Order: sequence, then C-alpha cells, then structure tokens
Amino acid sequence: MEHGICALSVVPVRAEATDKAEIVTQLIFGECYSIQLTQGMWIQIRTTADQYVGWMDLKQHTPVSAEYLAAWQTQDHPRTLDVVQMVSCPNTRIPVQLGSRLPFFDGMTLRVGERQMFYNGAATNPQNGHGPHGPIDQRLRLLQKMALTYLKAPYLWGGKSLFGIDCSGLMQQLYGLIGVQLPRDARQQIHLGQPVHFVAQTQPGDLAFFDNADGNIVHVGLLLEDQQILHASGEVRIDPLDHNGIFHRDRQKYTHKLRLIKRLLAE
Repeated sequence: MEHGICALSVVPVRAEATDKAEIVTQLIFGECYSIQLTQGMWIQIRTTADQYVGWMDLKQHTPVSAEYLAAWQTQDHPRTLDVVQMVSCPNTRIPVQLGSRLPFFDGMTLRVGERQMFYNGAATNPQNGHGPHGPIDQRLRLLQKMALTYLKAPYLWGGKSLFGIDCSGLMQQLYGLIGVQLPRDARQQIHLGQPVHFVAQTQPGDLAFFDNADGNIVHVGLLLEDQQILHASGEVRIDPLDHNGIFHRDRQKYTHKLRLIKRLLAE
C-alpha cells in the first residue's frame, strides 16, 4: 500500500473522483493518508488520523514511506498557532494555516517525507503542557483562546481551514491543538466523553450536539463561559445556549435543537 502526506496548505478530499464532486473533508498540511484505489488521475485515500475516506487529485499527492507513516503515527506532532505562516526549505516556501501539523518538529526543523524544512512561527508544545497529558486547565485556556481566533471564519461544508470550515471540522481542529484527536463528523464525535445533563452545569470546553426532525445529529459547537457557544453556522460565531438549543443573536430565533452535551476533558 502506498502512503502520502499533505504538503500543501489545504487539499480538498471529495466524495467522487471528479472536481465536480462535493468536498467531504480537507487535508491540512502535515496530515498523512494511505491510498486505497487509483482511478485515472484520482486516488482514493484513507486519512491516517481519523480514518476518513475520499478522493483527492493525484497531482496533489506527496508520497511517504511506510516507515515514515509508522513513525508519524507514534507522535503527537506540534501544531501551528499563527493564522498564516511559512514552512520553507532553500527552494520552496509553503504557506500553512492555523492548526497545521509540523511533523517531527524540534523547534526549528520538521520532516515532510524526505525533505527537511524550517518553521519559525508559533507552535504548540506537546511536551510542555499542550499535549494529551498536560494540565487540563492549561489545555482549556489554549482551547478557548484559539477558538476565538476562528471567529468570522466562513462556513464551508467539508472544510477544516480557517478560511472555510464546517461545525465538526472546527471542533476537530480546536481539540487537535490540545492533543485530542476527534473523529471527523458530529455524529461520530457525540460518542466521546461523559454526558452533562443540564446546560447550567456546562463548563468551557464541553461539546453540545444538535439534531434535526429525524433525530439525526447535524450540528456541534464548543461551550464557552456563561453558557455561550462557539459554532460554525454561516460563519464561526458565538450565540447563547439554553435547554432548547442555540438562540441566534442576529436572527432572534432558535436555529438548532439541543440533543446532548458531552464533556471530553475531566480531572
């Protein structure tokens, strides 16, 4: 089986092997994947971190060895914290956006397949409290701070970028910054954590899930202080949450019906 890494800022992953197909997710710089099928100039991939399957343009594929992929899977790689920054080597400069992985980053250099590259922007430090074993209060502070950085990012179905993102992609990217790998979709994310039974008992960092008339989970958001929720609906925004759901400040109406609240981080 062949493997690859995203060596561009963001790459669309589509439902079918055509540029006309819907985007089901995106690869962000530093993410690895394995090739399942090849169809002309398209490859069907399975993302390594969240096991999501879709099609990407072969021209955007950067191969890596099985050994590289195996080593990549064993580490919690630092993430970029700047809105946009550059990763570079002597003859290449790649723009990378907030939340991109920096594979095997040592504070100065990273390895993208066979290439050694440089990064001198802000980044998380999994060994200094940002990773999955760091103090919860420190991780929650970073989570809330970076959540506000995404405000006004436009909604994009399948998006995971600061410049176009969907509700579950936003949760996945934010939790990734503190070393927690979430599944890609809200209907998968709801199975994590412990239930919070009352809105009044919510804490910053909790996830709230919302369903439609058929009972299907269709939306997710991040709780902040004072029962405010950050979510991607048209844009990344903050609205109040109560036991009915999200009350849209601008439209002055309830837009999402609350199904369940889950706590992923607990002492």
